[in-house]
Amino acid sequence: MTIRVVVADDQELVRAGFAMILAAQPDIEVVAESGNGFEAVGAARTHRPDVVLLDIRMPGMDGIEAARIICAETPSRVIMLTTFGQDDYVFDALRAGASGFLLKDVRRDDLVHAVRVAVAGESLLAPSVTRTLVAAFTSGRAVRPPRTELLTVLTERERETLRLLGRGLSNAEIATTLVVSEHTVKTHVSNLLAKLGLRDRAQAVIAAYESGLVIPGQLGDAEPDLG
Repeated sequence: MTIRVVVADDQELVRAGFAMILAAQPDIEVVAESGNGFEAVGAARTHRPDVVLLDIRMPGMDGIEAARIICAETPSRVIMLTTFGQDDYVFDALRAGASGFLLKDVRRDDLVHAVRVAVAGESLLAPSVTRTLVAAFTSGRAVRPPRTELLTVLTERERETLRLLGRGLSNAEIATTLVVSEHTVKTHVSNLLAKLGLRDRAQAVIAAYESGLVIPGQLGDAEPDLG
């Protein structure tokens, strides 16, 4: 399988560098390069790539708005790129549908890995961005009022899986916690993503907090009142 990618960044050297790194991989094809959000949306609509790399700050239409449109209109996975490790836009980017968030100084192997991980339906955040995300959730800054209606369509085991996803556990760790196989965990994850209309694990983490299933600042499990 060849992974088709669009690279969007207003800095030509950065854009060309990422494109060159990705195009050198035998399983990746860069189908278009874009210098702003409008061009990125147009390229996504035309080429229907597997992954779109989006600079979060671009002239005209920024990366977040471009991600929102791309994720709404295409099946493409979006990975956001930034030069800032403490970027206040990380939450808006994830809620817009982004599957990952990387710093522009990412190592070439990690860049390639991120593209492959996104296609596989996983999520990927740079360590510094992950710290920002966790810190904001634990302070309550990034959390909206609980949306417990999200949980009514899930089975008890699917809610348990979502809770553990929200706490940052991997499939293997969830399997150990629930005393089930990794294959079973993958099935639960796929089912809950489908029921909640989520694209990937990044969106599941957001849903776990927004539903009140994971409480900011607490490691204990919560079971919100579903009414």
